[in-house]
Amino acid sequence: MTPPPRLILATRNAHKTAEIRAMVGDRFEVLDATAFPDFPEIEETGTTFLENARLKAEGISRHVDGWVLSDDSGLEVDALGGAPGVWSSSFGGEEGNHGKNNARLLAKMAGKTDRSARFRCTMVLAKGGAEQANFSGTVEGRIIDALRGAGGFGYDPMFIPTGYEETFAELGDAVKNTLSHRSRALAQVVEFLAGRNC
Repeated sequence: MTPPPRLILATRNAHKTAEIRAMVGDRFEVLDATAFPDFPEIEETGTTFLENARLKAEGISRHVDGWVLSDDSGLEVDALGGAPGVWSSSFGGEEGNHGKNNARLLAKMAGKTDRSARFRCTMVLAKGGAEQANFSGTVEGRIIDALRGAGGFGYDPMFIPTGYEETFAELGDAVKNTLSHRSRALAQVVEFLAGRNC
Protein backbone atom coordinates (compact mmCIF):
# COMPACT_ATOMS: atom_id res chain seq x y z
CA MET A 1 0.00 0.00 0.00
CA THR A 2 1.41 3.35 -1.08
CA PRO A 3 1.83 5.80 1.81
CA PRO A 4 -0.04 9.10 1.45
CA PRO A 5 1.92 12.09 0.14
CA ARG A 6 3.51 14.39 2.69
CA LEU A 7 2.15 17.86 3.34
CA ILE A 8 4.47 19.93 5.50
CA LEU A 9 2.94 22.84 7.36
CA ALA A 10 5.05 25.93 7.90
CA THR A 11 3.82 26.36 11.46
CA ARG A 12 4.59 25.34 15.02
CA ASN A 13 1.01 26.13 16.08
CA ALA A 14 -0.43 22.85 17.37
CA HIS A 15 -4.01 24.16 17.06
CA LYS A 16 -3.58 24.91 13.34
CA THR A 17 -1.88 21.58 12.71
CA ALA A 18 -4.67 19.67 14.46
CA GLU A 19 -7.37 21.54 12.50
CA ILE A 20 -5.70 20.92 9.16
CA ARG A 21 -4.95 17.28 9.97
CA ALA A 22 -8.61 16.73 10.89
CA MET A 23 -9.80 18.39 7.69
CA VAL A 24 -7.59 16.51 5.23
CA GLY A 25 -8.06 13.14 6.94
CA ASP A 26 -5.90 10.34 5.59
CA ARG A 27 -5.31 11.93 2.18
CA PHE A 28 -1.97 13.31 3.37
CA GLU A 29 0.61 12.67 6.02
CA VAL A 30 0.50 16.06 7.72
CA LEU A 31 3.69 17.19 9.45
CA ASP A 32 4.57 20.60 10.81
CA ALA A 33 7.75 22.46 11.68
CA THR A 34 8.01 20.72 15.06
CA ALA A 35 9.03 17.56 13.18
CA PHE A 36 12.00 19.44 11.70
CA PRO A 37 14.08 21.00 14.51
CA ASP A 38 16.47 22.59 12.00
CA PHE A 39 13.80 24.65 10.28
CA PRO A 40 14.52 28.37 10.60
CA GLU A 41 12.19 30.81 12.30
CA ILE A 42 10.56 32.84 9.52
CA GLU A 43 9.81 36.40 10.52
CA GLU A 44 6.36 37.57 9.45
CA THR A 45 7.22 41.03 8.20
CA GLY A 46 4.41 41.30 5.65
CA THR A 47 1.51 43.72 5.91
CA THR A 48 -1.02 41.35 4.35
CA PHE A 49 -2.03 37.75 5.01
CA LEU A 50 -0.73 36.77 1.57
CA GLU A 51 2.68 38.33 2.13
CA ASN A 52 3.14 36.55 5.46
CA ALA A 53 1.92 33.20 4.13
CA ARG A 54 4.26 33.51 1.14
CA LEU A 55 7.26 34.33 3.36
CA LYS A 56 6.65 31.23 5.48
CA ALA A 57 5.91 28.79 2.64
CA GLU A 58 8.82 29.84 0.45
CA GLY A 59 11.22 30.08 3.39
CA ILE A 60 10.47 26.62 4.75
CA SER A 61 10.28 24.98 1.31
CA ARG A 62 13.96 25.84 0.75
CA HIS A 63 14.82 23.36 3.51
CA VAL A 64 12.67 20.33 2.66
CA ASP A 65 11.53 18.30 -0.35
CA GLY A 66 7.85 18.20 -1.21
CA TRP A 67 4.86 20.44 -0.75
CA VAL A 68 4.95 23.07 1.98
CA LEU A 69 1.71 24.72 3.03
CA SER A 70 1.53 27.88 5.10
CA ASP A 71 -1.35 30.00 6.19
CA ASP A 72 -1.79 33.39 7.68
CA SER A 73 -5.15 34.16 9.12
CA GLY A 74 -6.92 36.49 11.44
CA LEU A 75 -9.98 38.43 12.40
CA GLU A 76 -11.16 41.56 10.56
CA VAL A 77 -13.63 43.75 12.46
CA ASP A 78 -15.44 46.36 10.37
CA ALA A 79 -15.97 48.83 13.22
CA LEU A 80 -12.20 48.80 13.82
CA GLY A 81 -11.27 49.42 10.19
CA GLY A 82 -10.33 45.79 9.62
CA ALA A 83 -8.25 45.42 12.78
CA PRO A 84 -6.79 43.34 14.27
CA GLY A 85 -6.15 41.77 10.82
CA VAL A 86 -2.58 40.56 10.29
CA TRP A 87 -1.80 41.49 13.90
CA SER A 88 -4.54 39.23 15.31
CA SER A 89 -2.17 37.01 17.27
CA SER A 90 -0.42 39.96 18.98
CA PHE A 91 -3.34 42.40 19.27
CA GLY A 92 -3.25 42.34 23.07
CA GLY A 93 0.45 43.18 23.17
CA GLU A 94 1.86 39.68 23.64
CA GLU A 95 2.23 37.22 20.77
CA GLY A 96 -0.16 34.29 21.07
CA ASN A 97 -1.81 35.42 24.32
CA HIS A 98 -5.47 34.70 23.54
CA GLY A 99 -6.69 36.13 26.85
CA LYS A 100 -5.04 39.50 26.27
CA ASN A 101 -6.14 39.58 22.62
CA ASN A 102 -9.77 38.91 23.56
CA ALA A 103 -9.69 41.44 26.40
CA ARG A 104 -8.40 44.19 24.13
CA LEU A 105 -10.98 43.38 21.46
CA LEU A 106 -13.80 43.45 24.03
CA ALA A 107 -12.58 46.87 25.23
CA LYS A 108 -12.29 48.25 21.69
CA MET A 109 -15.79 47.03 20.79
CA ALA A 110 -17.51 48.51 23.87
CA GLY A 111 -20.41 50.67 22.70
CA LYS A 112 -19.99 49.81 19.01
CA THR A 113 -23.24 49.11 17.18
CA ASP A 114 -21.62 47.63 14.04
CA ARG A 115 -20.56 44.15 15.16
CA SER A 116 -19.83 42.69 11.70
CA ALA A 117 -16.57 40.81 11.27
CA ARG A 118 -14.96 37.98 9.39
CA PHE A 119 -12.21 35.46 9.79
CA ARG A 120 -9.89 35.41 6.78
CA CYS A 121 -7.35 32.73 5.89
CA THR A 122 -4.80 32.89 3.08
CA MET A 123 -2.81 29.77 2.24
CA VAL A 124 0.26 29.40 0.06
CA LEU A 125 1.69 26.18 -1.39
CA ALA A 126 5.39 26.24 -2.19
CA LYS A 127 8.06 23.89 -3.48
CA GLY A 128 11.77 24.45 -3.75
CA GLY A 129 11.59 27.99 -2.41
CA ALA A 130 8.93 29.20 -4.85
CA GLU A 131 5.20 29.77 -4.49
CA GLN A 132 3.14 27.38 -6.60
CA ALA A 133 -0.36 28.67 -5.78
CA ASN A 134 -2.32 30.63 -3.20
CA PHE A 135 -5.86 30.32 -1.87
CA SER A 136 -8.17 32.34 0.36
CA GLY A 137 -11.21 31.59 2.48
CA THR A 138 -13.46 33.77 4.64
CA VAL A 139 -16.36 33.27 7.02
CA GLU A 140 -18.63 36.19 7.86
CA GLY A 141 -20.14 36.74 11.26
CA ARG A 142 -20.39 39.08 14.21
CA ILE A 143 -18.58 39.92 17.44
CA ILE A 144 -20.45 39.53 20.72
CA ASP A 145 -19.78 41.45 23.93
CA ALA A 146 -18.77 38.52 26.17
CA LEU A 147 -16.80 35.29 25.81
CA ARG A 148 -18.91 32.15 25.31
CA GLY A 149 -17.82 28.54 25.01
CA ALA A 150 -14.80 26.49 25.96
CA GLY A 151 -13.80 25.08 22.56
CA GLY A 152 -11.65 26.40 19.77
CA PHE A 153 -8.90 28.95 20.29
CA GLY A 154 -8.09 32.59 19.68
CA TYR A 155 -11.15 34.75 19.07
CA ASP A 156 -13.52 31.77 18.72
CA PRO A 157 -15.43 32.56 21.99
CA MET A 158 -16.37 36.02 20.63
CA PHE A 159 -17.31 35.18 17.03
CA ILE A 160 -20.72 33.95 15.88
CA PRO A 161 -20.73 32.87 12.21
CA THR A 162 -23.61 34.07 10.05
CA GLY A 163 -26.56 31.68 10.20
CA TYR A 164 -25.77 30.46 13.72
CA GLU A 165 -26.50 31.60 17.27
CA GLU A 166 -23.48 29.90 18.85
CA THR A 167 -19.88 31.06 18.87
CA PHE A 168 -17.17 29.01 17.19
CA ALA A 169 -16.12 28.01 20.71
CA GLU A 170 -19.61 26.64 21.40
CA LEU A 171 -20.15 24.94 18.03
CA GLY A 172 -17.25 22.54 18.47
CA ASP A 173 -14.54 21.44 16.07
CA ALA A 174 -16.74 19.15 13.96
CA VAL A 175 -19.06 22.00 12.96
CA LYS A 176 -16.39 24.70 12.87
CA ASN A 177 -14.22 22.65 10.52
CA THR A 178 -17.03 22.47 7.95
CA LEU A 179 -17.51 26.23 7.65
CA SER A 180 -14.39 27.97 8.89
CA HIS A 181 -12.18 30.28 6.85
CA ARG A 182 -9.39 27.71 7.13
CA SER A 183 -11.56 24.86 5.87
CA ARG A 184 -12.68 26.92 2.87
CA ALA A 185 -9.11 27.72 1.87
CA LEU A 186 -7.96 24.18 2.57
CA ALA A 187 -10.65 22.66 0.34
CA GLN A 188 -9.11 24.61 -2.55
CA VAL A 189 -5.63 23.36 -1.60
CA VAL A 190 -6.79 19.73 -1.59
CA GLU A 191 -8.50 20.18 -4.96
CA PHE A 192 -5.36 21.77 -6.41
CA LEU A 193 -3.15 18.91 -5.18
CA ALA A 194 -5.61 16.28 -6.38
CA GLY A 195 -5.32 17.76 -9.86
CA ARG A 196 -1.60 17.06 -9.69
CA ASN A 197 -2.10 13.48 -8.50
CA CYS A 198 -0.80 14.29 -5.03
